[in-house]
Amino acid sequence: MSRTSPMPIFDGHNDVLLRLMRGKMEPARAFLEGDNIGHLDWPRMKQGGLFGGFFAVYVPSESGGVDIDALMTHSQYDVPLPPQLELAQSQQITTRMAALLIRIERASNGEVKIVRSAEEIRHCLDAGKLAAILHIEGAEGIDPDLYTLDVLYEAGLRSIGPVWSRPNIFGHGVPFRYPSTPDTGPGLTDRGRELVKACNRLKIMIDLSHLNEKGFWDVAALSDAPLVATHSNAYAISPHSRNLTDKQLAAIHERRGMVGVNFATSFIRPDGQRNDDTPLEEMIRHMDHLIEHVGIDGVGFGSDFDGATIPAEIGDVRGLPRLVDAMRRHGYDDATLRKLCYENWIGVLERTWGRLFPPLPPHPEATLQTASSSG
Repeated sequence: MSRTSPMPIFDGHNDVLLRLMRGKMEPARAFLEGDNIGHLDWPRMKQGGLFGGFFAVYVPSESGGVDIDALMTHSQYDVPLPPQLELAQSQQITTRMAALLIRIERASNGEVKIVRSAEEIRHCLDAGKLAAILHIEGAEGIDPDLYTLDVLYEAGLRSIGPVWSRPNIFGHGVPFRYPSTPDTGPGLTDRGRELVKACNRLKIMIDLSHLNEKGFWDVAALSDAPLVATHSNAYAISPHSRNLTDKQLAAIHERRGMVGVNFATSFIRPDGQRNDDTPLEEMIRHMDHLIEHVGIDGVGFGSDFDGATIPAEIGDVRGLPRLVDAMRRHGYDDATLRKLCYENWIGVLERTWGRLFPPLPPHPEATLQTASSSG
């Protein structure tokens, strides 16, 4: 690969579907032709080297008049969580957003592929196509009997976060609270445990980002798959409820899992501030810590493009080569960069979607946490 070509990148999280749903332009055209709004569209992704990632289906809540941006510039904050959403409206929006990705694929003349295997991701990389994973961030659109899960699986769903930060019938997430540990309340509900078991049967990846600590350990005790947090950072560097403690990172390492480094500045900065004047070196500190605790094969990118305030030095997806250059200057060699930029994501998805090995034993900490939790 030429040094002048951007390093291929596979990313753990974006919210472009929500941005397109709210936009004025027809969504498939806006994405495929480029609307130059927000962080992502296909023309800019090609410029930045981003050939694939997790496309989140997220049902938004009303803000309730809360100025979240203003709150998250304070030295301490606790953003009020919105109430639980109703199923019917959530199903409607979930279906609509999933259909947006399907329509993008259909209109792309073969340039976009909703992928269902690691082999398909590798093919997209080789062919210059976009590898899109249909992912749910918060399962509000899934009914208690999981019929919707079966339908979405057939549509291509291969990754799910049981909760966004607000509570739902499956469990409890972490609030946007700084400073705070992720130990903020009860974990999975009984329905949440059934959801995890169903995802294990279908080999749908379970995303631990946004789950609180008790929910994390509930999944660790129930699941036979690698533990994955698609867009989370290191609590030891930024003591935010959304970040992962070293105990959690140790469990992810033991289960051959993965963490995608979140570009959201409030989860990067030691002061928890939502401020785009955040040096890339702060992100690389998180990478170093995660590599130390999860291993070189368990770290990648989880940008949160189109869903967060990111460092101004990156700007949008076209700034990814600047981040890669900063990582190279920091001392990461080309083999390490390939792992962090795309190989590790392909590897963990292969271990998750194609797993044939016997179920892994639960992590000892998971058994302890689950036994002491009322759920």
